[in-house]
Amino acid sequence: MAAIHRQDAYEILEVTRTAESAEIKTSYRKLAMKFHPDRNPGNHDAEERFKEISQAYDILIDADKRAAYDRYGWAAFQGAGGGASGGGFHDPFDLFREVFGSGGGRIFEHFFGGGREESASGRGSDLRYDLEITLEEAARGAEKEIEIQRLERCGDCKGSGGADGARPHTCPTCRGRGQVVAARGIFQFAQTCPHCRGAGETIDRPCKTCRGEGRAENTARIKLKIPAGIESGSRLRSTGYGEAGMRGAPYGDLYVVIHIREHKVFSRDGDDLFCEIPIPFARAALGGEISVPTLDGRASVKIPPGTQNGAIFKLRDKGMPHLRGSGHGRLLVRVAVEVPTKLTADQRKKLEEFAESCGEHNTPITKSFLERAKEFFS
Repeated sequence: MAAIHRQDAYEILEVTRTAESAEIKTSYRKLAMKFHPDRNPGNHDAEERFKEISQAYDILIDADKRAAYDRYGWAAFQGAGGGASGGGFHDPFDLFREVFGSGGGRIFEHFFGGGREESASGRGSDLRYDLEITLEEAARGAEKEIEIQRLERCGDCKGSGGADGARPHTCPTCRGRGQVVAARGIFQFAQTCPHCRGAGETIDRPCKTCRGEGRAENTARIKLKIPAGIESGSRLRSTGYGEAGMRGAPYGDLYVVIHIREHKVFSRDGDDLFCEIPIPFARAALGGEISVPTLDGRASVKIPPGTQNGAIFKLRDKGMPHLRGSGHGRLLVRVAVEVPTKLTADQRKKLEEFAESCGEHNTPITKSFLERAKEFFS
Protein backbone atom coordinates (compact mmCIF):
# COMPACT_ATOMS: atom_id res chain seq x y z
CA MET A 1 0.00 0.00 0.00
CA ALA A 2 2.69 2.48 0.98
CA ALA A 3 4.24 2.27 -2.47
CA ILE A 4 1.18 3.99 -3.94
CA HIS A 5 2.18 7.25 -2.24
CA ARG A 6 4.79 8.52 -4.64
CA GLN A 7 4.98 12.08 -3.31
CA ASP A 8 5.37 13.75 0.06
CA ALA A 9 2.21 15.47 1.42
CA TYR A 10 4.09 18.74 1.80
CA GLU A 11 5.31 18.51 -1.80
CA ILE A 12 1.76 17.81 -2.99
CA LEU A 13 0.56 21.06 -1.39
CA GLU A 14 3.74 22.90 -2.44
CA VAL A 15 4.57 24.06 1.09
CA THR A 16 7.53 23.59 3.42
CA ARG A 17 7.46 21.30 6.44
CA THR A 18 7.35 24.37 8.71
CA ALA A 19 4.36 25.95 6.96
CA GLU A 20 1.66 27.48 9.18
CA SER A 21 -2.05 26.62 8.82
CA ALA A 22 -2.81 29.84 6.94
CA GLU A 23 -0.12 29.07 4.35
CA ILE A 24 -1.43 25.52 3.94
CA LYS A 25 -4.98 26.79 3.41
CA THR A 26 -3.85 29.36 0.85
CA SER A 27 -1.85 26.82 -1.14
CA TYR A 28 -4.67 24.27 -0.97
CA ARG A 29 -7.23 26.78 -2.21
CA LYS A 30 -5.02 27.74 -5.18
CA LEU A 31 -4.25 24.15 -6.17
CA ALA A 32 -7.81 22.88 -5.64
CA MET A 33 -9.17 25.60 -7.90
CA LYS A 34 -6.58 24.73 -10.53
CA PHE A 35 -7.24 20.96 -10.55
CA HIS A 36 -10.93 20.88 -9.62
CA PRO A 37 -12.79 18.39 -11.88
CA ASP A 38 -15.37 21.02 -12.85
CA ARG A 39 -12.59 23.11 -14.34
CA ASN A 40 -10.99 20.10 -16.04
CA PRO A 41 -13.88 18.03 -17.44
CA GLY A 42 -12.78 14.63 -18.67
CA ASN A 43 -9.20 15.11 -17.45
CA HIS A 44 -8.41 11.97 -15.41
CA ASP A 45 -4.97 13.26 -14.35
CA ALA A 46 -6.47 16.48 -12.96
CA GLU A 47 -9.08 14.45 -11.06
CA GLU A 48 -6.40 12.27 -9.48
CA ARG A 49 -4.32 15.35 -8.63
CA PHE A 50 -7.35 16.94 -6.97
CA LYS A 51 -7.87 13.87 -4.80
CA GLU A 52 -4.20 13.86 -3.78
CA ILE A 53 -4.39 17.54 -2.88
CA SER A 54 -7.56 16.98 -0.82
CA GLN A 55 -6.01 14.06 1.04
CA ALA A 56 -2.79 15.94 1.77
CA TYR A 57 -4.77 18.91 3.06
CA ASP A 58 -6.91 16.64 5.23
CA ILE A 59 -3.75 15.44 6.95
CA LEU A 60 -1.71 18.63 7.23
CA ILE A 61 -4.54 20.90 8.41
CA ASP A 62 -5.25 18.64 11.42
CA ALA A 63 -2.62 19.00 14.17
CA ASP A 64 -2.85 15.37 15.36
CA LYS A 65 -2.81 13.87 11.86
CA ARG A 66 0.07 16.13 10.87
CA ALA A 67 2.10 15.05 13.90
CA ALA A 68 1.47 11.40 13.05
CA TYR A 69 2.43 11.98 9.43
CA ASP A 70 5.63 13.81 10.40
CA ARG A 71 6.64 10.82 12.52
CA TYR A 72 5.50 7.84 10.46
CA GLY A 73 4.72 9.21 7.01
CA TRP A 74 1.88 7.65 4.99
CA ALA A 75 2.14 4.45 7.05
CA ALA A 76 0.28 6.21 9.86
CA PHE A 77 -2.90 6.13 7.79
CA GLN A 78 -3.00 2.61 6.44
CA GLY A 79 -5.99 0.45 7.31
CA ALA A 80 -9.51 1.58 8.21
CA GLY A 81 -10.62 1.12 4.63
CA GLY A 82 -7.51 2.72 3.20
CA GLY A 83 -8.68 6.25 3.93
CA ALA A 84 -6.15 8.81 5.07
CA SER A 85 -8.56 10.13 7.66
CA GLY A 86 -9.12 6.80 9.41
CA GLY A 87 -12.21 5.80 7.45
CA GLY A 88 -13.86 9.25 7.53
CA PHE A 89 -14.17 11.70 4.68
CA HIS A 90 -12.90 15.27 4.45
CA ASP A 91 -15.18 17.41 2.31
CA PRO A 92 -12.76 19.39 0.09
CA PHE A 93 -15.35 22.17 -0.24
CA ASP A 94 -15.30 23.01 3.49
CA LEU A 95 -12.40 25.43 3.11
CA PHE A 96 -14.10 27.23 0.23
CA ARG A 97 -17.28 27.60 2.25
CA GLU A 98 -15.15 29.04 5.06
CA VAL A 99 -13.51 31.54 2.71
CA PHE A 100 -16.44 32.47 0.47
CA GLY A 101 -19.43 31.86 2.77
CA SER A 102 -21.89 29.02 2.96
CA GLY A 103 -23.83 29.82 -0.23
CA GLY A 104 -23.71 27.11 -2.87
CA GLY A 105 -25.03 27.02 -6.40
CA ARG A 106 -23.97 29.57 -8.92
CA ILE A 107 -22.15 31.68 -6.36
CA PHE A 108 -20.03 28.59 -5.79
CA GLU A 109 -20.01 28.00 -9.55
CA HIS A 110 -18.65 31.52 -10.02
CA PHE A 111 -15.38 30.47 -8.36
CA PHE A 112 -15.03 27.03 -9.93
CA GLY A 113 -16.68 27.49 -13.31
CA GLY A 114 -18.57 24.25 -12.76
CA GLY A 115 -22.16 23.11 -12.48
CA ARG A 116 -24.84 23.73 -9.88
CA GLU A 117 -24.11 22.58 -6.37
CA GLU A 118 -27.03 21.69 -4.13
CA SER A 119 -26.86 22.47 -0.43
CA ALA A 120 -26.71 19.65 2.05
CA SER A 121 -30.25 20.41 3.26
CA GLY A 122 -31.66 19.90 -0.25
CA ARG A 123 -32.66 23.53 -0.73
CA GLY A 124 -32.16 24.96 -4.16
CA SER A 125 -28.99 26.60 -5.37
CA ASP A 126 -28.17 30.21 -4.60
CA LEU A 127 -27.71 32.42 -7.63
CA ARG A 128 -25.49 35.42 -8.28
CA TYR A 129 -26.33 38.34 -10.57
CA ASP A 130 -23.95 41.24 -11.29
CA LEU A 131 -25.79 44.53 -11.78
CA GLU A 132 -24.18 47.76 -13.02
CA ILE A 133 -25.76 51.07 -12.00
CA THR A 134 -24.81 54.74 -12.36
CA LEU A 135 -23.44 56.93 -9.58
CA GLU A 136 -26.64 58.97 -9.74
CA GLU A 137 -28.72 55.83 -9.19
CA ALA A 138 -26.50 54.89 -6.25
CA ALA A 139 -26.99 58.37 -4.79
CA ARG A 140 -30.75 58.58 -5.18
CA GLY A 141 -31.74 54.94 -4.99
CA ALA A 142 -33.45 53.14 -7.84
CA GLU A 143 -35.80 50.34 -8.77
CA LYS A 144 -34.52 47.81 -11.27
CA GLU A 145 -36.01 44.80 -13.00
CA ILE A 146 -33.64 41.99 -13.85
CA GLU A 147 -34.16 38.84 -15.89
CA ILE A 148 -32.58 35.54 -14.86
CA GLN A 149 -32.69 31.95 -16.02
CA ARG A 150 -33.36 29.61 -13.11
CA LEU A 151 -34.83 26.26 -12.20
CA GLU A 152 -38.38 26.74 -10.92
CA ARG A 153 -40.89 24.31 -9.48
CA CYS A 154 -42.44 22.20 -12.23
CA GLY A 155 -45.98 23.36 -12.93
CA ASP A 156 -47.22 19.95 -14.03
CA CYS A 157 -46.22 17.92 -10.96
CA LYS A 158 -46.18 20.90 -8.55
CA GLY A 159 -42.60 20.05 -7.65
CA SER A 160 -43.19 16.45 -6.57
CA GLY A 161 -41.32 14.98 -9.53
CA GLY A 162 -43.91 12.27 -10.04
CA ALA A 163 -46.83 11.77 -12.38
CA ASP A 164 -50.33 11.51 -10.91
CA GLY A 165 -50.46 8.64 -8.43
CA ALA A 166 -46.68 8.08 -8.43
CA ARG A 167 -45.06 7.09 -5.14
CA PRO A 168 -41.48 7.72 -3.96
CA HIS A 169 -39.24 4.83 -2.90
CA THR A 170 -35.97 4.80 -1.00
CA CYS A 171 -33.08 4.84 -3.45
CA PRO A 172 -31.55 1.32 -3.55
CA THR A 173 -28.12 2.65 -4.50
CA CYS A 174 -27.50 5.08 -1.62
CA ARG A 175 -30.20 3.70 0.72
CA GLY A 176 -31.70 7.14 1.20
CA ARG A 177 -28.47 8.98 2.07
CA GLY A 178 -28.19 10.86 -1.22
CA GLN A 179 -24.44 10.16 -1.36
CA VAL A 180 -22.27 7.18 -2.14
CA VAL A 181 -18.71 6.58 -0.99
CA ALA A 182 -16.26 5.47 -3.63
CA ALA A 183 -12.75 4.13 -3.08
CA ARG A 184 -9.92 4.22 -5.56
CA GLY A 185 -6.69 2.80 -4.24
CA ILE A 186 -5.95 4.55 -0.95
CA PHE A 187 -8.42 7.34 -1.69
CA GLN A 188 -11.93 7.39 -0.31
CA PHE A 189 -14.35 10.12 -1.30
CA ALA A 190 -18.07 10.87 -1.24
CA GLN A 191 -20.07 11.94 -4.25
CA THR A 192 -23.70 12.60 -5.14
CA CYS A 193 -25.61 9.40 -5.79
CA PRO A 194 -25.82 8.99 -9.59
CA HIS A 195 -29.09 7.07 -9.35
CA CYS A 196 -31.27 9.51 -7.35
CA ARG A 197 -29.04 12.59 -7.92
CA GLY A 198 -28.84 13.26 -4.20
CA ALA A 199 -32.57 13.11 -3.42
CA GLY A 200 -32.36 9.81 -1.52
CA GLU A 201 -35.56 8.68 -3.23
CA THR A 202 -36.64 7.44 -6.63
CA ILE A 203 -40.07 7.68 -8.23
CA ASP A 204 -41.65 4.75 -10.06
CA ARG A 205 -43.44 7.01 -12.58
CA PRO A 206 -41.56 10.31 -12.98
CA CYS A 207 -43.16 13.45 -14.36
CA LYS A 208 -42.61 13.64 -18.11
CA THR A 209 -42.07 17.42 -18.06
CA CYS A 210 -39.28 17.60 -15.46
CA ARG A 211 -38.20 13.92 -15.68
CA GLY A 212 -38.60 13.42 -11.96
CA GLU A 213 -36.63 16.44 -10.75
CA GLY A 214 -39.65 18.48 -9.73
CA ARG A 215 -38.25 21.57 -11.39
CA ALA A 216 -37.68 22.98 -14.86
CA GLU A 217 -35.74 25.85 -16.46
CA ASN A 218 -37.64 29.10 -16.77
CA THR A 219 -37.06 32.84 -17.21
CA ALA A 220 -37.92 34.95 -14.18
CA ARG A 221 -38.27 38.73 -13.93
CA ILE A 222 -37.43 40.12 -10.52
CA LYS A 223 -37.82 43.68 -9.26
CA LEU A 224 -35.10 45.07 -7.00
CA LYS A 225 -35.02 48.15 -4.83
CA ILE A 226 -31.54 49.74 -4.76
CA PRO A 227 -31.08 51.74 -1.53
CA ALA A 228 -29.63 55.26 -1.72
CA GLY A 229 -25.96 55.37 -0.73
CA ILE A 230 -25.10 51.82 -1.77
CA GLU A 231 -21.44 51.16 -2.56
CA SER A 232 -19.81 49.18 -5.33
CA GLY A 233 -19.31 45.56 -4.31
CA SER A 234 -22.36 45.51 -2.02
CA ARG A 235 -24.53 42.39 -2.16
CA LEU A 236 -28.31 42.52 -2.04
CA ARG A 237 -29.91 39.29 -0.92
CA SER A 238 -33.35 38.29 -2.18
CA THR A 239 -34.49 35.37 -0.05
CA GLY A 240 -36.20 32.61 -1.99
CA TYR A 241 -35.39 34.00 -5.44
CA GLY A 242 -32.69 31.46 -6.23
CA GLU A 243 -33.38 28.07 -7.76
CA ALA A 244 -35.98 25.55 -6.62
CA GLY A 245 -34.74 22.51 -4.75
CA MET A 246 -35.40 19.05 -6.10
CA ARG A 247 -38.86 17.57 -5.56
CA GLY A 248 -40.42 20.37 -3.55
CA ALA A 249 -37.33 21.39 -1.53
CA PRO A 250 -37.17 25.14 -0.70
CA TYR A 251 -35.81 27.75 -3.09
CA GLY A 252 -32.30 29.10 -2.66
CA ASP A 253 -31.49 32.80 -2.49
CA LEU A 254 -30.49 35.37 -5.11
CA TYR A 255 -27.47 37.57 -4.44
CA VAL A 256 -27.21 40.72 -6.55
CA VAL A 257 -23.71 42.22 -6.58
CA ILE A 258 -23.70 45.95 -7.29
CA HIS A 259 -21.11 47.57 -9.57
CA ILE A 260 -21.13 51.37 -9.93
CA ARG A 261 -20.12 52.65 -13.34
CA GLU A 262 -17.18 55.06 -13.46
CA HIS A 263 -18.39 58.67 -13.53
CA LYS A 264 -17.05 61.25 -15.98
CA VAL A 265 -16.86 64.04 -13.36
CA PHE A 266 -16.90 62.58 -9.84
CA SER A 267 -14.90 59.94 -8.05
CA ARG A 268 -16.00 58.44 -4.76
CA ASP A 269 -14.36 57.66 -1.43
CA GLY A 270 -16.91 56.21 0.96
CA ASP A 271 -19.65 58.81 1.27
CA ASP A 272 -17.43 61.64 0.00
CA LEU A 273 -17.30 62.75 -3.64
CA PHE A 274 -14.29 64.34 -5.29
CA CYS A 275 -13.97 66.47 -8.40
CA GLU A 276 -11.33 68.73 -9.93
CA ILE A 277 -12.25 72.19 -11.29
CA PRO A 278 -9.95 74.27 -13.51
CA ILE A 279 -9.84 78.00 -12.70
CA PRO A 280 -8.04 80.80 -14.58
CA PHE A 281 -4.75 82.11 -13.26
CA ALA A 282 -6.24 85.56 -12.71
CA ARG A 283 -9.19 84.17 -10.71
CA ALA A 284 -6.81 82.29 -8.43
CA ALA A 285 -4.80 85.47 -7.87
CA LEU A 286 -7.72 87.89 -7.45
CA GLY A 287 -10.30 85.58 -5.85
CA GLY A 288 -14.01 85.41 -6.60
CA GLU A 289 -16.79 82.83 -6.99
CA ILE A 290 -16.83 79.76 -9.17
CA SER A 291 -19.63 77.34 -10.04
CA VAL A 292 -19.04 73.67 -9.31
CA PRO A 293 -21.15 70.64 -10.31
CA THR A 294 -22.93 68.51 -7.72
CA LEU A 295 -25.24 65.54 -8.10
CA ASP A 296 -28.13 67.93 -7.40
CA GLY A 297 -27.09 70.70 -9.80
CA ARG A 298 -24.76 73.66 -9.37
CA ALA A 299 -23.20 75.12 -6.25
CA SER A 300 -21.08 78.24 -5.70
CA VAL A 301 -17.70 78.23 -4.04
CA LYS A 302 -15.85 81.36 -2.88
CA ILE A 303 -12.22 81.42 -3.96
CA PRO A 304 -10.05 83.65 -1.75
CA PRO A 305 -7.35 85.82 -3.35
CA GLY A 306 -4.05 84.03 -3.75
CA THR A 307 -5.55 80.53 -4.04
CA GLN A 308 -2.84 78.03 -4.88
CA ASN A 309 -2.98 75.16 -7.33
CA GLY A 310 -4.32 71.99 -5.67
CA ALA A 311 -6.25 73.80 -2.94
CA ILE A 312 -9.27 71.78 -1.77
CA PHE A 313 -12.62 73.26 -0.81
CA LYS A 314 -15.11 71.16 1.15
CA LEU A 315 -18.85 71.39 0.60
CA ARG A 316 -20.84 69.76 3.40
CA ASP A 317 -23.79 67.50 2.61
CA LYS A 318 -23.08 67.53 -1.14
CA GLY A 319 -21.70 64.00 -1.26
CA MET A 320 -23.38 60.59 -1.17
CA PRO A 321 -26.21 59.88 1.27
CA HIS A 322 -25.31 57.76 4.27
CA LEU A 323 -26.60 54.25 3.67
CA ARG A 324 -27.36 53.80 7.36
CA GLY A 325 -28.64 56.96 8.99
CA SER A 326 -29.45 60.44 7.75
CA GLY A 327 -27.25 63.07 6.13
CA HIS A 328 -24.72 63.09 3.32
CA GLY A 329 -20.98 63.02 2.88
CA ARG A 330 -18.92 65.92 1.53
CA LEU A 331 -18.02 67.13 -1.92
CA LEU A 332 -14.30 67.85 -2.12
CA VAL A 333 -13.44 70.33 -4.87
CA ARG A 334 -9.80 70.54 -5.89
CA VAL A 335 -8.87 73.58 -7.96
CA ALA A 336 -6.39 73.28 -10.80
CA VAL A 337 -4.93 76.71 -11.60
CA GLU A 338 -4.72 76.99 -15.36
CA VAL A 339 -1.61 78.81 -16.59
CA PRO A 340 -2.02 80.36 -20.05
CA THR A 341 0.10 78.67 -22.69
CA LYS A 342 -0.17 81.33 -25.38
CA LEU A 343 0.21 85.06 -24.72
CA THR A 344 -0.14 88.06 -26.96
CA ALA A 345 2.67 90.61 -26.96
CA ASP A 346 0.59 92.97 -24.84
CA GLN A 347 -0.30 90.23 -22.31
CA ARG A 348 3.33 89.17 -22.07
CA LYS A 349 4.47 92.74 -21.45
CA LYS A 350 1.91 93.22 -18.67
CA LEU A 351 2.85 89.93 -17.02
CA GLU A 352 6.52 90.88 -17.09
CA GLU A 353 5.68 94.21 -15.46
CA PHE A 354 3.60 92.37 -12.85
CA ALA A 355 6.43 89.91 -12.10
CA GLU A 356 8.94 92.74 -11.81
CA SER A 357 6.72 94.63 -9.41
CA CYS A 358 6.31 91.52 -7.22
CA GLY A 359 9.99 90.72 -7.07
CA GLU A 360 11.43 87.33 -7.94
CA HIS A 361 11.44 85.95 -4.40
CA ASN A 362 8.85 88.11 -2.73
CA THR A 363 6.02 85.58 -2.33
CA PRO A 364 5.28 83.70 0.94
CA ILE A 365 5.65 80.19 -0.45
CA THR A 366 8.91 81.02 -2.21
CA LYS A 367 10.30 82.70 0.91
CA SER A 368 9.43 79.68 3.04
CA PHE A 369 11.03 77.27 0.61
CA LEU A 370 14.23 79.32 0.27
CA GLU A 371 14.55 79.50 4.03
CA ARG A 372 14.33 75.72 4.30
CA ALA A 373 16.65 75.08 1.35
CA LYS A 374 19.14 77.94 1.77
CA GLU A 375 22.06 75.57 2.36
CA PHE A 376 21.61 74.21 -1.16
CA PHE A 377 21.81 77.66 -2.75
CA SER A 378 24.83 78.95 -0.81
